[in-house]
Amino acid sequence: MYLNCHSYYSLRFGTFSEIDLLELAKEKKINCLSLTDINSTTACLNFIRKAKDYQIKPIVGIDFRNNHQQLYVGIAKNNEGYKELNIFLSHHSHNKLDFPIKAPKLKNVFIIYPLKQIIETKKNKFSSNEFIGISIKEIPKLRLSPYRKLKDKLVILQSVTFRTKKDFNAHRLLRAIDNNILLSRLPEGQQACFSEKMIPDDEIKHQFREFDFIIKNTENIINECSINFDFSKNKPSLNKRTYTDSIKEDNKLLKKLCKEGLPYRYTNPGKKVYDRLEKELALIIKMNFVSYFLINWRIISYAQKKGYYYVGRGSGANSIVAYLLKITDVDPIELDLYFERFINSHRTSPPDFDIDFSWRDRQDITRFIFDEFDNVALLGTYVTFHYKGAVRELGKVFGLPKFEIDKLSEGNYDYNSLDHIHKLVVIYSQLIKGMPNYISIHSSGILISEKPLHSYIATDIPPKGFPTAQFDMIIAEDLGLYKFDILGQRGLAKIKEAINIIQYNQPEKANFDIHDIEKFKRDPNVNALIREAKCLACFYVESPAMRMLLSKLKTDNYLGLVAASSIIRPGVAKSGMMREYILREHDPERRKKSHPIMLELMNETYGIMVYQEDVIKVAHIFAKLTLDEADVLRRGMSGKFRSRKEFKDVQNKFIQNCRAEGYEEKLIFEIWNQVASFAGYAFPKGHSASYAVESYQSLFLKAYFPLEYLVATLNNGGGFYRPEVYLHEAKLLGAKIITPCINTSKHEHILHKKIIYLGLSILRNLDSKISEFILLERKQHGRYSSLDNFMNRVSIGIEQISILIKIDAFAFTKKNKHELLWEAHFKLNNTPPNYQQPFLFCEKRTEYELPKFKTCQLENAFEQIESFGFPICGYYKIMVTKPVNQNRANQLKEYLNKKIDIYGYLIAMKNTKTSKGKRMAFGTFLDQFGDVFDTVLFPPVQEKYKLRHKGVYRMYGKVVDEFGFLSIEIIKIVKQDYIQDPRYA
Repeated sequence: MYLNCHSYYSLRFGTFSEIDLLELAKEKKINCLSLTDINSTTACLNFIRKAKDYQIKPIVGIDFRNNHQQLYVGIAKNNEGYKELNIFLSHHSHNKLDFPIKAPKLKNVFIIYPLKQIIETKKNKFSSNEFIGISIKEIPKLRLSPYRKLKDKLVILQSVTFRTKKDFNAHRLLRAIDNNILLSRLPEGQQACFSEKMIPDDEIKHQFREFDFIIKNTENIINECSINFDFSKNKPSLNKRTYTDSIKEDNKLLKKLCKEGLPYRYTNPGKKVYDRLEKELALIIKMNFVSYFLINWRIISYAQKKGYYYVGRGSGANSIVAYLLKITDVDPIELDLYFERFINSHRTSPPDFDIDFSWRDRQDITRFIFDEFDNVALLGTYVTFHYKGAVRELGKVFGLPKFEIDKLSEGNYDYNSLDHIHKLVVIYSQLIKGMPNYISIHSSGILISEKPLHSYIATDIPPKGFPTAQFDMIIAEDLGLYKFDILGQRGLAKIKEAINIIQYNQPEKANFDIHDIEKFKRDPNVNALIREAKCLACFYVESPAMRMLLSKLKTDNYLGLVAASSIIRPGVAKSGMMREYILREHDPERRKKSHPIMLELMNETYGIMVYQEDVIKVAHIFAKLTLDEADVLRRGMSGKFRSRKEFKDVQNKFIQNCRAEGYEEKLIFEIWNQVASFAGYAFPKGHSASYAVESYQSLFLKAYFPLEYLVATLNNGGGFYRPEVYLHEAKLLGAKIITPCINTSKHEHILHKKIIYLGLSILRNLDSKISEFILLERKQHGRYSSLDNFMNRVSIGIEQISILIKIDAFAFTKKNKHELLWEAHFKLNNTPPNYQQPFLFCEKRTEYELPKFKTCQLENAFEQIESFGFPICGYYKIMVTKPVNQNRANQLKEYLNKKIDIYGYLIAMKNTKTSKGKRMAFGTFLDQFGDVFDTVLFPPVQEKYKLRHKGVYRMYGKVVDEFGFLSIEIIKIVKQDYIQDPRYA
C-alpha cells in the first residue's frame, strides 16, 4: 500500500537508508514496497537487491519535485519503465530544467498525482496510466471533493519519510541546512508533514475502509509492477562486450597486438615468456575479458598519439598481456608477479587497470572516451556528512556564534555542562553523520556498458561536464558494471614539463630517454638519492614518512624501492610488520623466526606480507582457501564489503582451515591479524613496481636537472610540501629567485640558466583576468616601458595595480615602490577597471613632484608574505630575537642520546593518536642552514605545547637513533615571534 517511500538519498530530506526502510516494512508486516526518492534513483538497485532478503516485493520509481514541491510520482511497471524514468529525470538534470507540471507519456510507468496538485492544476483528464494519490490525512477532503467520483483513478499515496519524532526533527534540520536558513525560519512548504509515517497494512486498509475501490486500485498497481536485475554471484558482466563488434575479431586482434609487442618488450623471449603469454591469453579469452584489454589499449594508444605520459598500475601490472600492449611498463617476468592476483578462473569481474595521466591531459582523455564509445558515464560517489561538518551546519541552523561552533566542532567541551541547544547540536550531528550530503564524482571511475546506462541508473551533469551515474562503485559492481580507472596526477606533468624546461634551458643535455628505466636503475647517482633519502619533490618518495623509511632501510635499488612503496602503506605499518621488515632487513638471523611456509611464500620479503597478493598466497596456500575465497578476503579488507556475510564466512573458514592444518592458535591469530590489519591498504606488487618506475624517472631528473625539475614541480601544484620549501631547495642548489615582473614573468614560473622568475600565478590576490590581459598585451605589443605605459595599455584598478607594485613587478623602472604607488593613486584617480577596454588614446597624465622614499628589505619580506604566503629570504631573517646558537641538523649524530637546543622552521606535521587515544605529533623542520630534521612530540609534550602552525620554533630535546634514522624527542618547544610589520610600525 506504500507507493511513495523516501530514503536518505532524497538528499537533505530523507532520514534513513533503503535498508532501514526494508527493516521498517518487515517490522510493520508490509510485503510490498515502492521506493520513490526525490529526483533520484540512487538507492533503487540496492533496494531491489536486498528486498528478497526481507521477503518483500520491490517496486521503484521517482518522486518528481521542483524546489521540493511534489508534482507527481512515477512508478516503474517493469525494467523498461525504470529506464524511461531514468531518461526523463536525466534529461531535466542535464539541462537544469524544471519538471513540467504535467507528466510526459511514459508507456511503462504509472503516474500518480497527489490530490493537492490535482486541485491546484484543475486537471480533469487522465490517461490510462495516470492516477490521483490520496494520503490518510486527505481522506476528509476527498469526501467533499468531486474527484471522489473518479473511482477507477484513485489510489493510496501515503508517503513514508519518518519512523520517529527524532527522524522528523532531523528532517527539519536537514531542510534548514539545504535552504541555508535558521530552523526557526524554515517555511512549512519546505518540510514534510509528520504524518508521513508507515503503519501496518491492516491499519492503512482500515483508514480507507469506506473507499474499498481505492484499496483495490492500489493493489492492482502493485500487482502489475515487476522489476528484476541479476545480482547473482555468477552474473554476466554488463560492460561493453566487444571492441570490434565481434568476439572472434576481438580475440584475433588481441593475439596480433601481443605478437607485435613481443620484440619491443623482449629482445630474446624465452619459454617462460611464451608460456606465461599463452596461459594469460587462454584465460582472458575463456573469461570473456578480451574487450576490457582492448578498450584500455585503445585509450593508451590515443594517449601515445597525443604524446601524453601515462602510467598503468594496479593489479593490471601483473599481466604480461598488459605489458605487451603497453598498458603497463612493468615486466611481470622480471618481478615474478603473481598472475592470480590479477585474474583467475574463479573471478567473475573483469581485471582492474588504474591508468594515471597528467592532470593536464586527463580531461582530454575523458573527452576521448566519451567520443569514442557509446553508453559512457562517469561513476558517482556520495559525500557524506562528517561529524565536524555536521556540527558546523547545525550550529548555523540553530544560530550559534562562530566561536561556540568552533568549540563544539573541535570537541573542546564537557557535554554535561552544555545547555539544551548545544546538546541538540551534538546529538543530531551524531545522527546525521554518515548520511549522504551531495553527489560527487568518483576520483577515477568511468563506466562503458553494452546497454544504455539509463537501463540501470539516472545521470547528472556536474561541473566536470560529463554525464555522471547517480550510484557508486559498490552498487555498480553488484549489478555487473565494472569501472575503467582513469586518474589524473601531477607527478607525470612534472616529468613532462621538466623535460620541456631542459630542452630550452640546457638543450645540449636534452638527448636522454626518460623511458629508459633500466639505465636509471643502474645509475649510482640516482640510487644514492634513494639511499640518502634526498628525494624532495620526487614522486611518492618525498614525504617525511618515506624519508624515514628509506633512511632506515638504506635501500639503493629498484626492488628495494618497490617494497618500500608498499611497506609505507598504513596497513603494513599498523600491523607492526613495517618495523619487523626493517629488523629482518638488517638481521638475516631474525628472518629464520618466520614460519617455514610464510618464508617460502614470501622469501623476497623475509616471510612478511608486504603486497596485496601476499594475502592471496597466504589464504590459498597457508590457510587452504580457494582462490575465489582468497580474493573475497582481499576485497573484503578494502572496506568495500567489510560488513557483508560472505567476508565473515571466509574469515571463519580461514581460522577453521588453519586449525585443521594443525597450526597453533597463537600462530593462527598472529597471521590472521596481519592479514586483517593491512590487506585493504597495501599495494599489489605490480602497482608498487609501477610507482617505483615513476619515482625513478623523477629521481633521475632531480639528480641531473634539479632546478628544471623543481620549477616543473612548482608549476604543477607542488608536492607534499608548500611551494616555499621547493624554492628554498632551489636556492640551496644555487638558484636566484626573482619576484614577479610585468616584463619577464609569465603565468607560470620560468627558468633561465640558474635564475627562477616567479610567475604571476603566485600572486594570490591578482585577478586571473588581469594576469591574462597583461601577458596578452605584452605578447601583442611588446614590453612595458614605464608605469604610465602600462596603465595606458592595461585597464586596471588601483587595488590590482597596488599588488603588482608592492611585489616589485615594476622594479625595471628603477623607481621606489612607494613613489610608484603614489603615482598610481594620483594618475588612476580610482578609475574602476574594465578589462575589455584599454585606452584608445594615450592619456596625458599630470606629473607630480614626490618626496624621496626608502624601502627596507624587511618591508619586502612582509610584502611577499602578504602576496604569496612566504618571504623569499626565509623566516629566520624576520625573528624578533635572533637565534642564540648555530646548532644544525647535520650535527645530530654528535648529540646522539644527548640533549640538543636547536631552531627549526616547521614544514610538515602529522597529528596522530597513541593506542590509548592520546594525541601526539610528528614535526619536520628546516634548520637555519636549510637542512631537514625530524621530531616527535609524545602526548605530554603535545598536550602542553600544542605544535600546530607553521613558523620558527626553538626546541630542546633528546636525539635518538633508530636503524640510522636520527630524530629529536621533544622535551620543550616554543614558537618564536616575528618582528612587527615595518609597513605599519
